[in-house]
Amino acid sequence: MKIQTVFERTEKKYILTLSQRRRLLEMVNNYIKPDEYGESTVCSLYFDTPDSRLIRQSMEKPVYKEKLRLRSYSTPKAGSNVFLELKKKYNGVVYKRRKTLEYTVAKSYIENGVLPDDSQIMREIDWTMHYYKDIAPKMFIAYDRTAFYSKTDHELRITFDRNVRFRTDNLDLGKGHYGERILDRDLCIMEIKALSAMPLWLTDALSELHVFPGTFSKYGTAYQITEQRKNDYDDEFSCKGGLNCA
Repeated sequence: MKIQTVFERTEKKYILTLSQRRRLLEMVNNYIKPDEYGESTVCSLYFDTPDSRLIRQSMEKPVYKEKLRLRSYSTPKAGSNVFLELKKKYNGVVYKRRKTLEYTVAKSYIENGVLPDDSQIMREIDWTMHYYKDIAPKMFIAYDRTAFYSKTDHELRITFDRNVRFRTDNLDLGKGHYGERILDRDLCIMEIKALSAMPLWLTDALSELHVFPGTFSKYGTAYQITEQRKNDYDDEFSCKGGLNCA
């Protein structure tokens, strides 16, 4: 199967209950088919600066933003393929550049700066790595994904992500996909990815279920949790020192 390396599309996110997900799939079953991977556990290492510049900028909802991550589907081993991805968003359109690498080659690049090749995509990724000084893995995010494609438009993709979890230690894809849950067990994130407008059969189903697009950043939510804990710790420490206490 050919691996896609360049993407350009719009992406819309929705938060659904599992009962809404089940009902939606029943309604659109005749129009979709399962993704080639079926069910998978998506694991990502998000890169950022020591002061979390990329995620802080992203959460300000600018016209342009970008993310750099290393992704695998399940926990990789030495010979497994992983994907180094540069994801940019401008005026609501997502542009993604993806480089497929063996896990050990990707680790060598990340840890030692050993460029795996001189391809255009790799040069773009490497430029970004050098532009953001001291950029390094900052957050691990994993979730269980079920993906579908339209039977008539392979560019229309619908994914459902459950059991979203994160960690800030052991920042290595090979360490497993454990982490702290950040989404209720009864909820999932649906993403609709397309090159053009959604078909009528899909918009009708969403309308009937009263499902509307929203925003949910997995990395952003995990970052907010960690920052809140830092603030709570600082407040507690200050109070123990006799400062700023009620």
